[in-house]
Amino acid sequence: MSAPTMLDAALAEEASRALEAALAGRPLVSAERFCASMRTLYTGPAPLAAARPALAVGCYPGWGETTAGTVLAAEDRTGVRGPAQRHAWAETVDADAARALAALPGPPVIAAWYTTGRLRRWAGRGGTVAAIDGRLRADIEDKAAFDALLRAAGVPDRMRIPCIRVEGRLPGLAELQRHVGARRLVVQAGADSGGRGTHFVDTPADLERAAAMKGPYKVSAFIPGWSSNCTVLSVPAEDGSVAVYVDRPSHKAVGVAEAGIGPGKSAGNDWSKPWPRRAADELVEAAVRIGVHLWRTRRLAGLFGLDAILTPDGQALFNEINVRNQGTTEVSAVNQHLRGVPPFLAAHLTVLLGGEPRWLPDADTFNHTTLQDASGGSARSGGGAGEGRAGGPFYLKLRHRGDGPVRLSGLRGPGVYRPDPAGRLAWVRPGSHPGDADADLGEVLLASLPAEEVVCLPGAELGTAEAVTTSSGPFAAPHRLSAFGTSVLDALTTHLTPATPTSREVTRP
Repeated sequence: MSAPTMLDAALAEEASRALEAALAGRPLVSAERFCASMRTLYTGPAPLAAARPALAVGCYPGWGETTAGTVLAAEDRTGVRGPAQRHAWAETVDADAARALAALPGPPVIAAWYTTGRLRRWAGRGGTVAAIDGRLRADIEDKAAFDALLRAAGVPDRMRIPCIRVEGRLPGLAELQRHVGARRLVVQAGADSGGRGTHFVDTPADLERAAAMKGPYKVSAFIPGWSSNCTVLSVPAEDGSVAVYVDRPSHKAVGVAEAGIGPGKSAGNDWSKPWPRRAADELVEAAVRIGVHLWRTRRLAGLFGLDAILTPDGQALFNEINVRNQGTTEVSAVNQHLRGVPPFLAAHLTVLLGGEPRWLPDADTFNHTTLQDASGGSARSGGGAGEGRAGGPFYLKLRHRGDGPVRLSGLRGPGVYRPDPAGRLAWVRPGSHPGDADADLGEVLLASLPAEEVVCLPGAELGTAEAVTTSSGPFAAPHRLSAFGTSVLDALTTHLTPATPTSREVTRP
């Protein structure tokens, strides 16, 4: 599949001008784990110049075209990449970030997932945090309240997973199994992300571990099938209504042990696989209902995500909502590029800053095309998850799967690579946008790789493998890699060499 080149340059320029007007001369700052966040906006086909941050604050530095005007990356200071470092990056750079933002030529606009006290402090007097309100996000994302939200939005019963809400102490396993009519259970609580707050329960010991979470709890039946993510954009209209745009749903592999991904955690998403038309139709219609309901009751505008399960018999059942940017936001933007539309993220920022994304097409027309794309252009009304033929982007999370510290060596940094016959990675060309790599030709963009001097601890994020494809996605089944996905991970592993962990300061020019 060739790289996405369909984005209308005139629309891109219109979107860039609208975002620039909404910024009103204020410097744009990104504050996210990846300092290269929003790169699908300002690199690749018809880039939006206004979306390139003046300052990027995060954990992992950018590279090449993704580099912001100034980069403040925690990893440049610690020289270590690991699970603890990715959770503590904001604290690591806190004082430096506050100074860097205060030194900007004017009050900043900080683009982030959702507002926090730290971000408001960084923004300072007159600054703006362009993100979903943190308290609103926590309220809507409350896993124990999700089924009630679906009911209130008018989502049909057939799209809701059998579940109960438990306010106090969790009952015994047998009682819970009777309540939801299933032997395997899923217990969820809170409003966390990345698979945290979700436990799969088969035994009393599993239930005991789930009960350690703070309630209330949602206890639901385990539903086999493909997990999925769908990005939704709500845009208010002058008459008080809201237009809801629904991107095509993905196939998301979770709990892929061979990729170092634990139970309930995502290994990445693939939008190249088609959905059955009926399931896609129902999902899009329900997503619109949810978007309208959240606007009417909470005045929620901008991006949010819906997670669902696509069952083996072709039914879609919702299981979670994420009211914020997500790990999918960067690569799912390629779906919009392939449609000739600037990424949803540009509209999200413009809306949050009080502007109007007039470049967007009619929502009903957009969503009708989503159905065609999601089902591989098929007009059939039934069938299983594999019908039709589609094409689109994907990303695969890269983890250090070993037991000891390592360094990544023998590569040229982030860019486009191809596994070679010797089982190592061969450099192809520079790249920064997922569409720079064509997986049908065996290529992947390896994004956010650590520098050679960085020590990577067990479980560290090594980056992501991204590309567009019609037939070479990274997943063969809901919990299993494809041969192509395995070849990428195995080739990357050959470039990992044992290292001694260090906490020394690392300074780069």
